Amino acid sequence: MNAESDERNRVAEQVPPASATGDSDREERELGSRAPGFIKASRALHLSWQVGVFIVGLGVVVAGVLMLVLPGPGWLVIFAGMAIWATEFVWAQLVLRWTKRKVTEAAQRALDPKVRRRNIILTTAGFVIVAVLVGVYVWKFGIAMPWKIGE
Repeated sequence: MNAESDERNRVAEQVPPASATGDSDREERELGSRAPGFIKASRALHLSWQVGVFIVGLGVVVAGVLMLVLPGPGWLVIFAGMAIWATEFVWAQLVLRWTKRKVTEAAQRALDPKVRRRNIILTTAGFVIVAVLVGVYVWKFGIAMPWKIGE
């Protein structure tokens, strides 16, 4: 009755198995809960499992958001919280798949020789401009230390 899941199963059957070289053609994991079978068997136990996973994931994501303004690896922790949520919730699995795809595309663009050359030229030009501005400032005003060395 569910046409979407039927279509997904048909596509999964048509996809060849992943090659031994680890190509990007490998099959993606099935969407849905990854809870153990005995937990899925009981509706109340599965619901409490989902609540627990949500609370733990929420705590990790909140810690990551706090680390965006405090010292710490904020984005890494946020993505770890999303990965925790992705063990149980389809929406989080879809967000992680989208994020992985975008990060892979950005990495491929960054490794393009033309883009790398442009980025190196722009970075060098930026450093030269900053060095010239600092040189002009020092030439015009000199270096004034906040402490008195001569005393």
